[in-house]
Amino acid sequence: VQLQACGGGLVQAGESLRLSCTVSGGIFYAYAMGWHRQAPGKQRELVATITTGGTTNYADSVKGRFTISRDNAKNTVYLQMNSLKPEDTGVYYCKWRLGGVGSWGQGTLVTVSS
Repeated sequence: VQLQACGGGLVQAGESLRLSCTVSGGIFYAYAMGWHRQAPGKQRELVATITTGGTTNYADSVKGRFTISRDNAKNTVYLQMNSLKPEDTGVYYCKWRLGGVGSWGQGTLVTVSS
């Protein structure tokens, strides 16, 4: 299973970005998917998850600002990020999971300037 994330960039505080992660070589519709991020000098943290049935979960720090969604026809999971803050800066990674198995994709860098 391979994951390709894209959509990161440099934005100002208050602006928006949409990240995409396309999965290949697997059975996308069977996977729970998630977005995680790692800020400089910090541990990787969970941002949002979405189950196969579309149930979503968010970190408290992004609730009301970020939306995770999936398109099974395109084997893609999205993260819509609105009202971005400088503390949202980091490398964003997508991850697939099926039971106890999963893996990360390469990250995409998001930089939010104040």
